[in-house]
Amino acid sequence: MNKKAVIIDDEPLARSIVASYLKAYPIEVVGEGSNGFEGIKLIQATQPDVVFLDIQMPKISGFEMLELIETPPPVIFTTAFDQYALRAFEANAVDYLLKPFSEERFATAIEKWMKQEGSITTEKLNNFPGKSEQEADRIVVKVNGDISIVPAHDIHYLEAFDDYVKIFTAKDYYLKKKTLGYYEETLAPKGFFRIHRSYLINLSELTRIEPFEKNGHVVVLRNGKRLPVGRTVYPVLKEKLGI
Repeated sequence: MNKKAVIIDDEPLARSIVASYLKAYPIEVVGEGSNGFEGIKLIQATQPDVVFLDIQMPKISGFEMLELIETPPPVIFTTAFDQYALRAFEANAVDYLLKPFSEERFATAIEKWMKQEGSITTEKLNNFPGKSEQEADRIVVKVNGDISIVPAHDIHYLEAFDDYVKIFTAKDYYLKKKTLGYYEETLAPKGFFRIHRSYLINLSELTRIEPFEKNGHVVVLRNGKRLPVGRTVYPVLKEKLGI
């Protein structure tokens, strides 16, 4: 029985090259998509054995797309950008093909996948640092099957919650299966600061700092939310704010 493959790339020529290379193998292309939204639907509908995935695409990136799939299939990245290679391999991707790649290089990736089939998972992708520019500007979430993009400037604060992170906005909160450290690194350039082991705040939402109990402090956000400040973090926060 032939294996099933899905190709997700915003460039039609790139998809056609992968499809043509696959003709030499017992692998059937069961779907092609031009962006991450289409990719999610295709993967859910076809349950492919392997996915050939671009990274920089319109709407959502390849990394963001994989985060929204509960059990991502084995992935071979196909991209023109080499700066994401480390993140891809740390995520246990099968291989990372840098465009333009030869048929011989493609064959190496297929051989690697066939040898590893059944033992590959991309779950580690969720907390590996090294984001695209898109991922510093927003967080992609999935609620009741619908995908939403939450701009970073709409986020008030984030809270560690077991194996998840709660992301609070003015209207709601969302859950992502990541670590707070991941978002600390990702959102720092956008004015976010970790005030406590369990809290990361948008500094633009901060209105004041108040004393709390013995030598402690809390921050007060625009919405009235009061959050604790770690004792060792307090002087760093003051320096950050210039007070």
